[in-house]
Formats: sequence, structure tokens, C-alpha cells
Amino acid sequence: MSKWDVLEKELLSDKATKKEFDKLVPRYVVISQLIEARIKNKMTQLDVANKVGTKQSAIARLESGSVNPSLEFLQRISQVMGYKLTIHLSK
Repeated sequence: MSKWDVLEKELLSDKATKKEFDKLVPRYVVISQLIEARIKNKMTQLDVANKVGTKQSAIARLESGSVNPSLEFLQRISQVMGYKLTIHLSK
């Protein structure tokens, strides 16, 4: 087991920390998928930004998780990479 795995297990054993972590999971799943799609399409952050009509720094902030993007922005980014953004609700 890696040091990260041990630390993660320890941190998530705290109910308050686990609750906050679980709230962030959907955001980071989307971010990971966008990064993966960008890399798969052999695009840089600048390539995506130019096609979307924004700055590279906006894509960097999105990928770092430091902003809460609109659905429209996520759709535009998805489309320039040839993907369709879909949202699912589950219990």
C-alpha cells in the first residue's frame, strides 16, 4: 500500500472529511474525463481554448478544479473535442 493510500484511508475514516470528499467526486470525475479527452485528441490547453474562444488560463483553471464552470462552458469544451456532454442523476 502506498503512502497516499494509507493517508487517504486515514482521512476518509473521518465522517466530516468523507462527506466533503464525496461532494467533490462528481466535479473531479468530469475534470478527469475532460483532461483524458483532450490528451486523447492530442490537444493542448491552448488548442482547446482557441477553439472555444477563451484563454488557455481558463482551461488550466478548469482542469485544476479551481473554478465552478457553467454547463454551457462544459458543453462547448466537450464539443470542440468531439464529445457530447451528458448528465445523469442517480440515487
